Amino acid sequence: MKRIFDLLIALVIIVFVLSWLLPILVLLILCDSKGPVFFVQKRVGRHARLFACYKLRTMVVNDQADHRPAAGDDARITPLGGWLRRSHLDELPQFFNVLLGSMSVVGPRPYMPADCRAFEKIVSDGEFRHRVRPGITGLAQSRGLHDGYCDREIVLQRYRCDAYYVLNAGILLDLRILGRTIVNLLPRPLRSSSSGSASSPSDRISVLHLEKRKAPMP
Repeated sequence: MKRIFDLLIALVIIVFVLSWLLPILVLLILCDSKGPVFFVQKRVGRHARLFACYKLRTMVVNDQADHRPAAGDDARITPLGGWLRRSHLDELPQFFNVLLGSMSVVGPRPYMPADCRAFEKIVSDGEFRHRVRPGITGLAQSRGLHDGYCDREIVLQRYRCDAYYVLNAGILLDLRILGRTIVNLLPRPLRSSSSGSASSPSDRISVLHLEKRKAPMP
């Protein structure tokens, strides 16, 4: 059921959104900086197998892209790339990954091999998150845990969310995460009116349920 759900969403996005939006973004990237339009990077997927993850290029071409994650003020990020990252439009080509079966719409975000090796020093059983397909969005991302690759506490929080998702993956949870992700993409005034207070019980439910289910903790 989850695979059918993924295929339906991927096909809808590709046919009705990417068919017209992607050519526009391609032209903007070509006018913004020199280099390829797409950025293809090896990421760690299900069962810890490497796969080619597709993104729109947001940085100038450099030889550190596969080893050093981009920070918010990274000089490698192009002016257009900064906007693509903030709007998460650079992730849209990953719907082709969903169509190919290497990713899911919802799941733990896939990391670079270098990141996985670094996180193993913080989370000893981090490979637990590789039991499911990685996702375009996930529980951690829907709760605002996007950055902080060097922050130990954020790494642990992301792992708790990923572990909870692995234990509870299903269509209903996917719909909740997708809904939360869409709300987070709205302009701030609309977002606050749609989601309510940031400290509401609905925002804390994932961690509370994780502890009740006794998921593997870091």
